[in-house]
Amino acid sequence: MKTKVFIDGSEGTTGLRIYERFQNRDDIEILHINPELRKDPQERRKMINASDITFLCLPDEASKESVSLVENENVVIIDASTAHRTKEGWAYGFAELSENHRAAIKNGKRIAVPGCYATGFISLVYPLVAGGILPKDYPVSSFALSGYSGAGKKTIAVYESEDRPRELGSGREYALTQQHKHLKEMKAITGIERTPLFSPIIDDYYSGMVVSVPLYADMLSKEMTPETLLAYYAEYYKGQRFVQVSAADDEVAAGGFLAGNGLSGWDGLKIYVTGNEERIVVSAQFDNLGKGASGAAIQCMNIVLGCDEAKGLDL
Repeated sequence: MKTKVFIDGSEGTTGLRIYERFQNRDDIEILHINPELRKDPQERRKMINASDITFLCLPDEASKESVSLVENENVVIIDASTAHRTKEGWAYGFAELSENHRAAIKNGKRIAVPGCYATGFISLVYPLVAGGILPKDYPVSSFALSGYSGAGKKTIAVYESEDRPRELGSGREYALTQQHKHLKEMKAITGIERTPLFSPIIDDYYSGMVVSVPLYADMLSKEMTPETLLAYYAEYYKGQRFVQVSAADDEVAAGGFLAGNGLSGWDGLKIYVTGNEERIVVSAQFDNLGKGASGAAIQCMNIVLGCDEAKGLDL
């Protein structure tokens, strides 16, 4: 029997990508809402409760409303918004962090898909805190580079218009007030005590991102070098198909550049460790529309269904 799936918010970037990824799957039946009624609460209620799994690809308040419409106790909600990522009772959809995270996804009815920047940050910081390497009171900072697709349909249209402003041809730092919406989960999921200093940059390419965290070696709880830290990540993520760790002689790192779009179109994430014995930089490279959004959402669904985690995804 096919799994009935409803995508609430199928017109947005993430919703469209999820829909596209289902086109060649014979185990999924998409429930289609009348386009004229896609914002009508009663019609959405009907579709949500007729589904086995509903993806929420909506603004936060709309996602909360959709959850309030659930009456069928068997419906699994996979929410791609920020609304429920730190809310009690919701599984955080990053299975590679620990067996407890994977089990919570597998057995949960409410799953929150991580934010794109948060995915990179947490992939780097969570293992360091879990392993007693990074003190919880460490003053963590992070910088990141992303393609413009992560900003949504309106921003995509502006970037791709013929008469766009000149400054869009340059990388643009934003979230200058240190109030980025992903900060809450970056702090809560990793267990660090200070809210990170975070400086994201949106640049003139479609998709892909690099998130980096600089570390002073003498402020870590354990003596680490780039080589030993790389080995630690390799062991931590051993056997995880969606998270790869670069080799010590990786050609990309050796070349001196990490491109934001280097893994665009791929649904995994790759970790690099660079620097020297005094100052180390750990970085995560991935697609903001893949492991950072729709790819992660579908991976969560595959875990719930008990099928191949990579089904319908590009690894």
